[in-house]
Amino acid sequence: MTNASTSKSSVSGATKSTINPEEAAHFGALAADWWDPDGSSAMLHRLNPVRLGYIREAIDLHFGTEASNLRPLAGKRVLDVGCGAGLVCEPLARMGASVIGLDAAPENIAAAKAHAEPQRLDIDYRNIGIETFGESGFDLVTSLEVIEHVDDPDMFVAGLANALTPDGLMIVSTPNRTAMSKLMLVDLAEMTGRIPKGTHHHDQFFTPGELEELLGQAGLQVIDTTGLSYSPSHGFALSDNLALNYLMTVKWR
Repeated sequence: MTNASTSKSSVSGATKSTINPEEAAHFGALAADWWDPDGSSAMLHRLNPVRLGYIREAIDLHFGTEASNLRPLAGKRVLDVGCGAGLVCEPLARMGASVIGLDAAPENIAAAKAHAEPQRLDIDYRNIGIETFGESGFDLVTSLEVIEHVDDPDMFVAGLANALTPDGLMIVSTPNRTAMSKLMLVDLAEMTGRIPKGTHHHDQFFTPGELEELLGQAGLQVIDTTGLSYSPSHGFALSDNLALNYLMTVKWR
């Protein structure tokens, strides 16, 4: 692999945590307006319905639930790693799941708890890294736009795998490392203020091949890869084009 973060993690096994303190501080500073659809996380709010649509379809295919079922995750345990302030955790809890959300930034966990509490959602938020989590048996594990921010991708993926039950489902997403993603997600996005400066580092992005190899080394199999495209007029959409960003459906081999 050529990904900078992966290279970093392979040096003498020196990295003992997946958490990058600078990345955690950056996202923690955005926690106060994470739930503001017009705030610093506005692009995530626009992206989230598309991601959730993909997740819901994968849930129905994997668990055999009907699209009309409002609670397809009833009785199931879900883990969202790098949960931020809960944009994915809350919809998954409404689908009936018992959800645990992990995040490196304590500010995000505080914002997530404050937003979920009045809604009485079954979500347990924790300010820890996946490598110290230690629990397993989750029917669904999600980690969206997170792996490009961690210090040790190998350890991170191993942690995701350890949490997943043998017949479970995993969904991951991340930007691709292409000229298009650098232009759209780094250069133009920061220049126009659509994304806070310093949010993305292009050399830490993964190509689909690199991420699939990393997942494979943990004993996991990618069964679907779908792109996320963006246009100013139509916003985000699922696509065959992987140049900008992509989602993967993953299970045990």
